Amino acid sequence: MTAGAFLSIAVIHLLAAMSPGPSFVVCIRMAITRGFRTAVALAVGFGLGAVLWATAALAGLALLFEIVPSLFLALKLIGGAFLIWIGYMMWRHARDPIEMGPDSMTALTPLRALRYGFLTFASNPKPAVFFGAVFVGLVPADASLLTLAALIGVIFLNETLWYILVARLFSLSHPRALYLRAKAWIDRSFGTLMTAFGLKIALG
Repeated sequence: MTAGAFLSIAVIHLLAAMSPGPSFVVCIRMAITRGFRTAVALAVGFGLGAVLWATAALAGLALLFEIVPSLFLALKLIGGAFLIWIGYMMWRHARDPIEMGPDSMTALTPLRALRYGFLTFASNPKPAVFFGAVFVGLVPADASLLTLAALIGVIFLNETLWYILVARLFSLSHPRALYLRAKAWIDRSFGTLMTAFGLKIALG
């Protein structure tokens, strides 16, 4: 595998990771309400979710989706339902007061945040198709295991570091103050976005 092909995959994935989606919405809210450390664990969960779908694509899952479209449909419906549930919970608790003290920042353990991030990312099977399409054109069939492992590592770092940056920006005091002043409207907006993402995944 040439260095140019490797770099192309890394850049294409980074641009895809930076495009707004369910993970972006969840990361912003987590950083504001739970703080930077918890949002970092969430970002690691996103990275592991990207590893899941990239590895699945290398293993031929994207091709399996084409052969058995009902499997892809089932995964889309399950994933879409999960995101719609998140959106519903955001709407339901939009007016609930929230404590921003040290206790509230540690109420969600890093392990739970990581798991939440992983489930959020894994709820969308479309990255497997994306990775499959990218890999078909750029990853040679005789690529070594070391090269594939390095590729998976770059994908993990792209996803994780991008969302750590997002978490850092939105965990600062100014964004948090803005959120507290307009919590109900912001949570309802986020809930609407999550529902829309869920519907798009399930029906798209």
